Amino acid sequence: MNNGNVDSKTGQVTIRAMAESDLSTIVTMEREIFSDPWPRSAFLDCVTANGWGGLVAETESEIIGYACYLIVDVESHLTNIAVAPEHRRKSVAQQLLDRILSIADGSGCEFILLEVRPSNSEALAFYRKHGFRVLYQRPNYYRRPVEDAVVMVKYFERNEPAT
Repeated sequence: MNNGNVDSKTGQVTIRAMAESDLSTIVTMEREIFSDPWPRSAFLDCVTANGWGGLVAETESEIIGYACYLIVDVESHLTNIAVAPEHRRKSVAQQLLDRILSIADGSGCEFILLEVRPSNSEALAFYRKHGFRVLYQRPNYYRRPVEDAVVMVKYFERNEPAT
């Protein structure tokens, strides 16, 4: 799902729609960042398959981060987000997440889900800071190394269930 309004500049970082021409760079980054990387075919789905979308963050024409999502009916899923190590802690991930939240909310989604490793304390803190909360733990979700996944959710305000 390539959303036509995903091109904007925020500071020196540009967030734009992922293109097929970006995939070799993204796959290389994915292999460097994650122990259980996605294959190229998964990223290709993000730029060609119905419901899928991908964004890249770039500065001076260099891709420094990316994020992928899936929207099906009223639910959305943040499937992947990554920032090159030398560009972390500079709000790049926040800009990618903010754009995906805006796309999902604007598409009428009621909530967005994601999975994260319990050992990834930085990511858990990042998602909590942005309003995600833990739903449950999914056993043996990750393969290399084998680890559970913490499933988190963020409801869009108009649909926040009463607690």
